[in-house]
Amino acid sequence: MKETAGNPLHLKSLNHISLVCRSIEESINFYTNVLGFIPIRRPGSFDFDGAWLFNYGIGIHLLQSEHPDNMPKKTEINPKDNHISFQCESMGAVEKKLKEMEIVYKRQRVEEGGIYVDQLFFHDPDGFMVEICNCDNLPVISLAGEMIRSCSRINLDIISQQQSPSICSAVTQ
Repeated sequence: MKETAGNPLHLKSLNHISLVCRSIEESINFYTNVLGFIPIRRPGSFDFDGAWLFNYGIGIHLLQSEHPDNMPKKTEINPKDNHISFQCESMGAVEKKLKEMEIVYKRQRVEEGGIYVDQLFFHDPDGFMVEICNCDNLPVISLAGEMIRSCSRINLDIISQQQSPSICSAVTQ
């Protein structure tokens, strides 16, 4: 098989993440009622308890722990820990909903060249961290300095003013 520069394995997209759970029922409740995932059919040939969920173009595969009482539970919210991140439409609406649901979270703000990204971090029932952000405010620029993408057309003017004309013209074309 011939290697392709930048994509040696010919990947197309993220398919799913798998999480080992203390309780499948608690995790299904969290991922459906807090994050909006939808339970989907999983192969009947599996000989272990679990559930598949899907939304936002990715799957979450929940796997029942064989030793749930031995699973460590993280309580400290550490933004530098392993996590999955979801882009949102309104940080204010997310924060309001988390407060209503009495979910403990940590707020953080990142600034890069006058562009701000707000982040909210919290745990699922097993201590796996979830981030909600408005990360599309920040352009994705390769280390070579070329624009890869910008999810937000709103910020294109800001990006255009801060980057060289050759980079920005590639973005607007």
